[in-house]
Amino acid sequence: MLSDDHGSWGYTSSTGLGFTRNDVVEAHFAACAPYYRQALDEAGIEAGWHVLDAGCGSGSFLPLLADRVGAAGRVSAIDLAEENAARAAERTRDGSFAPPVDVRQGDVLDLPYKDGTFDAVWCANTTQYLDDDELLRALREFRRVVRPGGVIAVKDLDASLITARPTADPFLFTDFFRAAARAPGYARQLLRARDLYRRLAEAGLQGVRQRTVVMEHYAPMAPAVRRFYGLACARIAQQATDAGLAGDWQAFLDPDGAANPLRDPFGYISEGNVIAVGTAPMPTGTL
Repeated sequence: MLSDDHGSWGYTSSTGLGFTRNDVVEAHFAACAPYYRQALDEAGIEAGWHVLDAGCGSGSFLPLLADRVGAAGRVSAIDLAEENAARAAERTRDGSFAPPVDVRQGDVLDLPYKDGTFDAVWCANTTQYLDDDELLRALREFRRVVRPGGVIAVKDLDASLITARPTADPFLFTDFFRAAARAPGYARQLLRARDLYRRLAEAGLQGVRQRTVVMEHYAPMAPAVRRFYGLACARIAQQATDAGLAGDWQAFLDPDGAANPLRDPFGYISEGNVIAVGTAPMPTGTL
């Protein structure tokens, strides 16, 4: 799971994985919350269900999942980073959750639940940290712990749709990811989201469907949007500069700089949001 390049991406949690520190995870959720709610709508989670949030981070999706299953449902959650799992558990203690919520520290590659425990598994912004073999293993774990006919919904970002304006070169970020993805690692996995439909089918799921949405943010940008994308672009710009990639990266290095394109009166940033959904097969002979 841990490729050698995560340190260069920064904002690591105790797992050593880039962009998993809880403050950055929460900033991303705050910046993209309307798009994330739309993606969750695609999953078709129903009232009364028991749902697993696999790779829950610091728990930003937990209130939304709790609202969907209601008082008659249940929510479980798991995350690899101990501090993220602890923060997610803390969210559930304020008395605002209608259903019971159980949060654990653990690994999506070896889920500590019995077969057929859940009606649905929701996995958001987590598969980007798995190599191809691990991704298949995780999807098979999701299939194992969900009941026959249950739902598995995987959401992740598509970095091929990242672009910023105004810049002299509209392919600045595209060229970075093209170069960085030549070797196995995090950049390559950030470009894999639109293959999720195929990965779900390879894991034995049925009725697989997928939708990709461009998440767009333009001036005047909300503080949460400017904060997250300013930090994210700065890390990419630093990597590009260190690698000697051509392009006008200097303006992105300072998230708060007046020359940063995201602070321009016509500033713009986008990325892709992919949601793939499938169902666990029914036993042979079941009508």
